[in-house]
Amino acid sequence: MTLDHPLIDAARKLAAETLSPAAERHDGEGVTPEAVAAVKASGVLGVNAPAAYGGAAAPAPVGREIAEILAGACCSTFFVQAQHHTPVRTLADADADGEAARERWLRPLSDGTALAGIAFSHLRAYPKLPVRASRAPGGGWRFDGRVPWYTGWGLNDVFLLGGATEEGEVVFAVVDAVEQPGLAPTAPLQLAALTGTRTVGLLLDGLTVPEEAVAVRLPQEEWARADRPKNTNTNPAVFGVARAALGLLDASGDGEAKETAGVLRERLDAARRDAYALVDEVPPAEALADRLAVKTRAYDLMRAATTAAIVAGGGRAFALSSPAQRLAREGLFLVVQGQTPEVRTAHLAALRA
Repeated sequence: MTLDHPLIDAARKLAAETLSPAAERHDGEGVTPEAVAAVKASGVLGVNAPAAYGGAAAPAPVGREIAEILAGACCSTFFVQAQHHTPVRTLADADADGEAARERWLRPLSDGTALAGIAFSHLRAYPKLPVRASRAPGGGWRFDGRVPWYTGWGLNDVFLLGGATEEGEVVFAVVDAVEQPGLAPTAPLQLAALTGTRTVGLLLDGLTVPEEAVAVRLPQEEWARADRPKNTNTNPAVFGVARAALGLLDASGDGEAKETAGVLRERLDAARRDAYALVDEVPPAEALADRLAVKTRAYDLMRAATTAAIVAGGGRAFALSSPAQRLAREGLFLVVQGQTPEVRTAHLAALRA
């Protein structure tokens, strides 16, 4: 089904005019501030944000289509902006305790004035406490530890930081994304793919934030119960990267490559329909096995599509100037991005079948 929405048109324009032409440069040298400025100006950062705060409040399928378009054009830029939507949702859903943070940050994040990152995946290691939150003696909250993975350093304006207390509560706060007392970045992480996302670790040594920076506090188990099912769903970026690889086959001028693209596209479209039907029609905590099955199916099709693009390109596909090798590496990254033990177990079982 073809979706019609102004932000989808804006995403296509952003992809064609800014992201695709710079994708290999972003991959090798890093996403540029100019690319981030174009993302902000496009309006896509507010796709799912409340209209009352300057967002588009678009339906979920619109957000997924935009994600596919951006990921297929430049997965590095897509991944930087992908972090943004979680802080927006968190602030939009915040209760009275998060009112000050919501009123300070939700409008600039919704209208694209500011770009947000995230730093909380370490909470999934609980009861280990990679980042410990505690009451600061003078008021507010103190964070200590190490965030192993933070995307967009030097590009983001703020980020949503999560920490866990000794008592089993998780605390999320909005923090300025700059080096400051108690907060320092590591050197950029050297990755096999998406090094251009400017990903670092964050060293926290007594970072203190005021109470009004706190977006939400809740028991760790309550947060985990809502978080666990999310990564069983297929990331739209998987379909975006696969589509881009099939586009290379279509454009190759080779009859067998085009035939291969046609067969794989039919299979990919079927997996996409199944994956999104589970998201739209089934409660989030149900049919987890079905979600994992279609997720691994989508991974297989993405791998087939990116491999086919390399096969069709031959030796030329291994040049760093070739989008085929970039898409293949981006696909490998998406296989492990956001991986949980449940996802890993299901994927390995599928590979054994």
